[in-house]
Amino acid sequence: MLTRIDHIGIACFDLDATVEFYRATYGFEVFHSEVNEDQGVREAMLRINGTDDGAASYVQLLQPTSDDSPVAKWLARHGEGVHHIAFGTPDVDGDAAAIRDRGVRVVYDTPRRGSMGSRITFLHPRDCHGVLTELVTTPGASAAGAPPADPSDH
Repeated sequence: MLTRIDHIGIACFDLDATVEFYRATYGFEVFHSEVNEDQGVREAMLRINGTDDGAASYVQLLQPTSDDSPVAKWLARHGEGVHHIAFGTPDVDGDAAAIRDRGVRVVYDTPRRGSMGSRITFLHPRDCHGVLTELVTTPGASAAGAPPADPSDH
């Protein structure tokens, strides 16, 4: 089922200033950045390390691109900080269905496009002890457990 912590999502008001903090304080560099219109965010992925399944773990910094995006609404209520935790899986569809069968609400019926071409869905925080939880299948991952493709290829 779940193979690793894929990333920790951190909501911020100023992406550039937050990236600079993580660079200056921890030495993390931006591995990938993009604007995800579907999610309404500008984001930066800071690679922390590689993992046994061939993928990596990241800190994902998220700045909303509009006042009505989910991250903007979250920031208005909570301020900057940890927004969600994401677990990697070779089969987001199968794992989401299995988790749904255990009584946890899955936010998207069909996984959507996430960072670096991944496929994602979220689990409702009320069913996960207050934690917004994301399931992520990186490009090239397979249900058979083959290592995912190098995300820098995307």
